[in-house]
Amino acid sequence: MFIQSLPLPVNSIDYSMTFEPLAEPKPLIAKHYYSGFSRAHDTYNALSAASDGKIYYLLSSDNHEIGGQMFVYDPAADSTKHLGDLTEICGEKDLKAIPQGKSHVRFYERNGKLYFSTHVGYYQLIDGMDRLPEQAPEGYALYPGGHFLSYDLRTGAFEDLALVPNGEGMVSMTMDRDRGHLYGISWPYGHFIHFDIEKRVLKNLGPISHKGEAGTPGTDFRSLCRSLFVDAELGDVYFSTADGDILTYNPETRILHKLENVDLRLDYFGKYDPTRPGSMCYNWRKIFWHPKEQVAYGVHGNSGYLFRFDPRAERIELVERITSEPSRKSGMFDQFSYGYLGFQLGPDGETIYYLTGGPIFEDGKRVKGEDQIAKGAARGLENLHLITYHLPTHTYKDHGAIFYDDGERPTYVNSIAVGADGSVYTLARFEYEGKIIQDLVKIPNPFQ
Repeated sequence: MFIQSLPLPVNSIDYSMTFEPLAEPKPLIAKHYYSGFSRAHDTYNALSAASDGKIYYLLSSDNHEIGGQMFVYDPAADSTKHLGDLTEICGEKDLKAIPQGKSHVRFYERNGKLYFSTHVGYYQLIDGMDRLPEQAPEGYALYPGGHFLSYDLRTGAFEDLALVPNGEGMVSMTMDRDRGHLYGISWPYGHFIHFDIEKRVLKNLGPISHKGEAGTPGTDFRSLCRSLFVDAELGDVYFSTADGDILTYNPETRILHKLENVDLRLDYFGKYDPTRPGSMCYNWRKIFWHPKEQVAYGVHGNSGYLFRFDPRAERIELVERITSEPSRKSGMFDQFSYGYLGFQLGPDGETIYYLTGGPIFEDGKRVKGEDQIAKGAARGLENLHLITYHLPTHTYKDHGAIFYDDGERPTYVNSIAVGADGSVYTLARFEYEGKIIQDLVKIPNPFQ
């Protein structure tokens, strides 16, 4: 039976039932660490919690004289330890070439080893865009290409598994842990790479999105997908393109094809010209496979929409806009041109953790950044917020802005790991001895 409720007369309104706005949450005070690398530059993704309870991370170098550095943080001892130089790990110390400047991917654990890949960190800036160097600094050779690597958690030994072809780096990677396959996209041309760990066979399936980020803006340029996922049961791997297509590959059929019944060209994500740099366009920014639900959850970078992708049914459903509360109220995109990579499922298997931006207001007005830039970078200053979304109860929570104990803001945040005790880790900029570097940052458990 449907019962229609009638409006109350004006003179009978119960004013005691009006609601006051919720108070702003208290800021989260984060602790930053100096790992010992004074040249540490902005790092993307390269941070993960391992089964030994420790946090593994890489600090990038944008210099042609030194490569990226790998470290481990031990929460029990509250200490960091240097594990190695990427260029030396790849056996290229005496090569005198542009070094292995960084890793752009998470660590994936399998049978006691962490698997990851390397990327170039030294670029040539051409027309406001970071390009793969075509001319090496005097006395140096060109970048030799990225590597697939492993690190043994028990022995501390590194192993060089394979070299990425054509002198390209690896801008994204994922792993099929059950079958022992690594998948990734090379930079800047955007080739899809498949490496079979057991057979030690590397396959290049060719370009997946025109000329990728090596292309010419306005014609064949396309921003490349930074996140792939594997359907753990079936073994299919998925990734997106700037045009909004979703592609999939299976190692048994060895066929790479586009899904015909679903795409990411959704009005709520915004309207983009995929041939232009400065955003991820229709690409998802970050995505992961949810084994219990057997679907993927992803976030679109610029709009900040959380979505649920069922690859078997070829269906996408928008869940919630998980930007910060100040962003949701302002209705504006955040300041990082590509969106944020600090997005993952927590240890409970039910809660998504997301580090994202929040506008700064001065004298009641939002601090505005640049309208457009031609690469992935911050268009202006903003706050950092920690968001959680509990999937079973559909509960969104903004835990507030994050600051250091001196009141400064963490910036250029594009990584996340959640420790066993609920502490949240990232890599962020801060000032050390008069210089801005990027290093490990620990955020207290937001639920305590």
